[in-house]
Amino acid sequence: MKIHIEGGTLIDPAAGTERQQDIFIAAGKIVALGSAPADFHAAKTIDARGLMVTPGLVDLSARLREPGYEHKATLESEMAAALAGGVTTLVCPPDTDPVLDEPGLVEMLKFRARNLNQVHVYPLGALTVGLKGQVITEMVELTEAGCIGFSQADVPVVDTQVLLRALQYASTYGFTVWLRPLDAYLAKGGVAASGALASRLGLSGVPVSAETIALHTIFELVRVTGARVHVSHLSSAAGIELTRAAKAEGLPVTCDVTINHVHLIDVDIGYFDAQFRLDPPLRSQRDREAIRMGLIDGTIDAICSDHTPVDDDEKLLPFAEATPGATGLELLLSLTVKWADEAKVPLARAIKRITAAPAGVLKLAAGRIEAGVSADLCIFERDAYWRVEPRALKSQGHNTPFLGYELPARVRATIVSGQLAFEQR
Repeated sequence: MKIHIEGGTLIDPAAGTERQQDIFIAAGKIVALGSAPADFHAAKTIDARGLMVTPGLVDLSARLREPGYEHKATLESEMAAALAGGVTTLVCPPDTDPVLDEPGLVEMLKFRARNLNQVHVYPLGALTVGLKGQVITEMVELTEAGCIGFSQADVPVVDTQVLLRALQYASTYGFTVWLRPLDAYLAKGGVAASGALASRLGLSGVPVSAETIALHTIFELVRVTGARVHVSHLSSAAGIELTRAAKAEGLPVTCDVTINHVHLIDVDIGYFDAQFRLDPPLRSQRDREAIRMGLIDGTIDAICSDHTPVDDDEKLLPFAEATPGATGLELLLSLTVKWADEAKVPLARAIKRITAAPAGVLKLAAGRIEAGVSADLCIFERDAYWRVEPRALKSQGHNTPFLGYELPARVRATIVSGQLAFEQR
């Protein structure tokens, strides 16, 4: 389909530019900016005057709940949520049921996603068989099946020898390993960040050292193996400082934080509100400020939604028994714009953390607006506010700590591979 996007304000975070310019799309790609190419006749014209046009969002962590957890969400519901949030590319962790540790399972997921012909889905393969941390998976075969990297999701590898061998294997073939920095023993049984609040509420804590000790181990193994590692879901000031030092040293390391941790802190738990039961747990205001500073100075590469649909019943339990997780695909853009407003960060720089920067982590030619690249675009109204409530969400999971919030930036249209995949009237 040939599409003409007329009069929009283009934000190209890769180039750091913001300008009013038309976009012309044909055969799934952006064919021109500014002036129409010769013999271009649009089948559809989108009036984007007064609207922002950015690259489609790239989300580094979104659980689609297939296979195995279709009672919580389906590919159809969560891809619809992604499009409503302007997300055109997403990475899904391997902690499905069964775990994504065999090529056939990856191929099935890719086939299902491809048939829906909506969002670009990139699975992470399991680093170890069954995520049990004992036997390394066949990474070459999983890559050939469509995996973009390898992960343990939220299950740490306890045996350091196994982790060393896995990183050696990955380094040999140039694969990226995604690791959540968490010491299994220090974090065992913890449901909130260690500190005065957890003690006052009588909740078992997860100390900062559970993150930093794991980071020391990861970085030392990176030095030994040369493997490329993406550190997922940093949550503490100390962890960010260690990552900053690792990058300054030249280690092949990237990292992300969740959008929840950009905004929320431990005291937001209030009186045991299970909507704030997240993993990693929310930490102090000092940690949140370190996260925001890390995003501004580039220590933190990307913001992810950590989209994890959870049943209502699983959030009605007492805080310590509630299932951690929250919906986030439809909130990622709005909460990023909210952070930009609060921190006085230029919009193009903020948008980069959810477009060009995560695309760089994935080594994909995405997150840019220029002639010749795939036409994956998000069109949104910057100053249109919307209320976060269950009926406003397309995701099957309606639980989020941001219920009731009035957020800026309402998505008006999402284009994937040159096709208008979502349009809000």
